Amino acid sequence: MRRKGFALASLVAAAALALALAWAGRPDAPPLPDDARADKVVVHKRARTLTLLRGGTAIKTYAVSLGGSPAGHKGREGDERTPEGRYVLDYRNPASAAHRSLHVSYPDSADAARARARGVPPGGMIMVHGITNGLGWVGRLHRLMDWTDGCIAVTDGEVDEIWRAVPDGTPIEIRP
Repeated sequence: MRRKGFALASLVAAAALALALAWAGRPDAPPLPDDARADKVVVHKRARTLTLLRGGTAIKTYAVSLGGSPAGHKGREGDERTPEGRYVLDYRNPASAAHRSLHVSYPDSADAARARARGVPPGGMIMVHGITNGLGWVGRLHRLMDWTDGCIAVTDGEVDEIWRAVPDGTPIEIRP
């Protein structure tokens, strides 16, 4: 009886893996033109999306993974929450631990003051980034779970597009 249960579990696992790989291999949405420029980025945490806007019009939306405990506003270092609010993508790091990253200006003065009042560090280094270096082959499978420490993750190809389309100083609004 145990062998039948193990065989069934193996079959289910193999089928799930095959479906996940088939889903991950689907073609992505058409790429952004090289000259596309965004003037705002909006992240909807519940929907797990990041949208590039130009003049209030969406030019492309990406599916994202968030921090491992994404509900609510980031309150302190280590809580694995993605912050909520209005920030700026203030600089980029081409040599980050993930394939490229754009820094979110969290914590702002209000975030820092709230953390200080609670006697905890606010955390920081919140980024929009690709997959951890060396694991880019995971591709869209990364979206099956929230895995960052509070960042906003997309595939390596997607962060390359965002990198080209989003200049330093672009506002980013992170909504619940």
